[in-house]
Formats: sequence, structure tokens, C-alpha cells
Amino acid sequence: MGSNSYTSGMKNLEPIQAKSFLEEHPDALFIDCRSDAEHFFVGNPIGSMHVAWQDGEDWELNPHFVGEVKRLAGHAVHRPVVLICRSGNRSIDAGEALEEAGFKDVYNVLHGFEGELDEDHHRSAKNGWRYAGLPWQQL
Repeated sequence: MGSNSYTSGMKNLEPIQAKSFLEEHPDALFIDCRSDAEHFFVGNPIGSMHVAWQDGEDWELNPHFVGEVKRLAGHAVHRPVVLICRSGNRSIDAGEALEEAGFKDVYNVLHGFEGELDEDHHRSAKNGWRYAGLPWQQL
């Protein structure tokens, strides 16, 4: 994303590492950047705040994503931000956008909430937040 001078400092955490990091850093924001439908119908990690990176019928980028996260952070770009999506891909793009906007301490949860597809094309059967048995809820 962005200009040639941009260098990502984003770190990756396995789901269990992310849970420990969040417990050790109570000031960290835990952002679920999946779509509204995923957040409400698939379930979500307990303690996360929802700000969709992409949403809608055409999977449009949320033009307010960075601004919404900044507002939740109290405009403190030094505050750690942990991002989770379905499988750990969209959260990378969302994290890069936050870093470009000045956030200094951004983390991506590897494998996301539902994890990668297994050989039968099912999620939550191979890796991810739910597979690791970490706390989640269905609204």
C-alpha cells in the first residue's frame, strides 16, 4: 500500500500470543476488522471492537476505517492496536493503512478468527482464534 518510502513495522502474533499480549497490555485496542455480517453472524472475539475494513455488497473499503480507529484510540497513535479478520489477510491491509496514518505499534493476528481452509474447505478446523479455544461470543 501507499508510497515507496513506506516500511511496515507490523508484527504478527499467533492467536494465543495475541490473547497474552492483550492481557499484558490493557491499553491495547483489539479491532475486529471483518465485515458487519461476519462480526454479527459468525461470532467475534470477546473484548474486540468492531470496525469493518471492507463491507457491503461490493466489498468496498471503509473510507472511515482509519478515522474510526483513531477515535477509539483517543487519537493516541502510540497506543498498541491488535487487528483480527477472518483468516489474517485483510487485517494486514488494515494494519498497513494504520501504520501509514502514523500508528506505531500494530499487530496482526495470524490465521484470524476462523483460520485457514482445511482440505474439506472448512474453517475453524485447522487454526485461528476459535480453533485455539480462545474466548468468543455470538451476538
